[in-house]
Amino acid sequence: MFFGLLMSASPLDVNREANNGRGPVDFAVSAGRFDKSLIEVKLGSNSQLKLNLEKQVEVYKRAHGTPHAVKMIVCYTERDRARVAAAIQELGLADDESVVVIDARHDNKPSASEA
Repeated sequence: MFFGLLMSASPLDVNREANNGRGPVDFAVSAGRFDKSLIEVKLGSNSQLKLNLEKQVEVYKRAHGTPHAVKMIVCYTERDRARVAAAIQELGLADDESVVVIDARHDNKPSASEA
């Protein structure tokens, strides 16, 4: 994943698929023992997205001993984006800054060569 390569040049300690006994979180990023955050990446098309948003990251946070986590959701279609928006609204996460939705649709923006 490109994100892992990007972070490899960082002064932060970045671990991919870090597993502290409750399953692997996508990334655990730390600047020392007490400054740690988790990053979980999901596709907007994931059929278990709502459950994952509601419970999975909380389990990882307890296992890693950190209150900090980012839930990154990548949407490749308008349908996925709408599903994600509905799930976020239903779970009351619309104002939660730890939930980041990436609009990776190619059909809603001009090509860089044409912009």
